[in-house]
Amino acid sequence: MKRIFVPVIIGLLFLSLAACSKAPATTSADSVSKPAAATANAPDKTQAEPQTPSAPAPALAPPITIPAGTTLRVSLIDAVSSDQSRAGDSFAASLAEPVVSDGQTILARGTKVRGRVVDAKESGRVKGRASIELKLTEVILRDGSAVNISTKPYAAVAPATKKRDAGIIGGGAGLGAVIGAIAGGGKGAAIGAVVGGGAGTGTVLATRGKEIRYAPETRLQFTLTSPIQIQL
Repeated sequence: MKRIFVPVIIGLLFLSLAACSKAPATTSADSVSKPAAATANAPDKTQAEPQTPSAPAPALAPPITIPAGTTLRVSLIDAVSSDQSRAGDSFAASLAEPVVSDGQTILARGTKVRGRVVDAKESGRVKGRASIELKLTEVILRDGSAVNISTKPYAAVAPATKKRDAGIIGGGAGLGAVIGAIAGGGKGAAIGAVVGGGAGTGTVLATRGKEIRYAPETRLQFTLTSPIQIQL
């Protein structure tokens, strides 16, 4: 009997040892798997958080219109003249007075403008007075951008010289008469008058009339023929 119980007891000991060795293994596995499950259920911090929409940009104020018929008084920066300028030449100027609408300054004094010589004719020796015609073409805003404009032409014609010419011719004839009288009067006086008159006419033919010359800082006035819009 003792021989039978000894193997049975040994077998029971092996079974109990096997059961004890399995229990810690199961506990260890549970302790490892639980953090993994918790990690799987945790929120993903790598996902981008929703962004708050930015505020819309403020709307630009509507442009202000400068109506046709508005007067632009400018001061020349570049000189222009009937005998030196040519049609198509450009010139620069600045506003001598601000453009104001409803108490608000639209274009400040000193605002740069550009213009163009439409026509320029120098005076002739025999006939034809000097003339010049100008227009404004652009206004330069504070940000440096240019706005096309259209104005009535500024036109000028040199004054006539008929009185001056008559004086020169008359003076020459009088001088000729004096010379003729000294030469012997009568026929000599008549010859002297013709000679003197011819000399006076030659002086007129050799002399040009007055030119039109506008130096820098000369003030001119232009009128808009169409409205322009300015974005302040």
